[in-house]
Amino acid sequence: MIQSPLNLYGLDRSQLEAMFQERGLQAFRGRQLMKWLYHQELKDFSAMTDLPLNMRQWLTENCVLELPSVVERHISKDGTVKWILKVAQGDLVEMVVIPDKGRNTLCVSSQIGCTLDCSFCSTGKQGFNGNLTPADIVGQVLIANSYLAENDKSVTNVVLMGMGEPLMNFDAAITATNVMKDDHAFGLSKRRVTISTAGVVPAIRKLHEVTDVALAISLHAPTDDLRNELVPINRKYPIAELLQACREYIEFLGPARKLVIEYTLMRGINDQAEHAHQLAELLRDVRCKVNLIPFNPFPGSGYARPKSQDIRDFQTHMMRAGYVTMLRTTRGEDINAACGQLVGQVNDRTSRQRRYKNKLEAVQPQLIKVR
Repeated sequence: MIQSPLNLYGLDRSQLEAMFQERGLQAFRGRQLMKWLYHQELKDFSAMTDLPLNMRQWLTENCVLELPSVVERHISKDGTVKWILKVAQGDLVEMVVIPDKGRNTLCVSSQIGCTLDCSFCSTGKQGFNGNLTPADIVGQVLIANSYLAENDKSVTNVVLMGMGEPLMNFDAAITATNVMKDDHAFGLSKRRVTISTAGVVPAIRKLHEVTDVALAISLHAPTDDLRNELVPINRKYPIAELLQACREYIEFLGPARKLVIEYTLMRGINDQAEHAHQLAELLRDVRCKVNLIPFNPFPGSGYARPKSQDIRDFQTHMMRAGYVTMLRTTRGEDINAACGQLVGQVNDRTSRQRRYKNKLEAVQPQLIKVR
């Protein structure tokens, strides 16, 4: 059996050190290699002069440095940039850079589509065709940095909030975030790397064993009945169980760290005063801040963006209840790069694309429910 070349972008520092030790060399050679890859951005193994010659030859014969292929790049009128990337499986995934007041936040994908099918997210309607590799995830940061470097900028924050549920691709997500935080690679602060999850409770409980990155919860509802409809994984891991796992992780991070609560506001569904009151009570003993996200429409979703006054009233209620509450400005909507709009092109294993298409064809546009 012919062994595939090893893509070194998919290995964190401990894995690179182990690779050298397996070859009879010292662990520090792994750190040297990381600096060549990420600080010098060198792809020619033969030019990595502080590595032993026989190891350079072995790397040339057995390893590669491959990135996802850029298929398209779109630039929004507000400066947001979206890439459509082709990964090894042949599917297309999307990533987005959002520039804002000196920060450049990169939203990366972790899966090809998504298994969770949250009712208000267009990614889930694409179905699912597998996990991205650590190299696929790290490659997104490299591609974004290459683009930003043209203007002497770089990625300052990374959020695993693109296509997919990162905690359903746990090992790859952790390996990739290790590289993002490593001083020998991208050197991002642990506070500037965020894993966003819809609530995979067993994986949240494992996080403290392997990482200290920021955690965001896609909550979107203050009660189980409503969240069961919006975020189906809630039927397996209800809110009380989810928030307890989050409390434990935030306590592990220490008193200065907070959980991020992501809450997409949908007209008439979860944006009224009663919902704000329920949410404030629900989070009373959770050390957190709240991000409010006005719904970003996509065809056939059945949901609508809230009225501006309802958005302001919701934020005001949460702030008066004592929560730091930020209103997420919609960015990149003109290129379908806003939150919940990433779709890519997925060779769907689940037949969800076909079911969703049939649903759209069966419902006349004027009859699509606007709640």
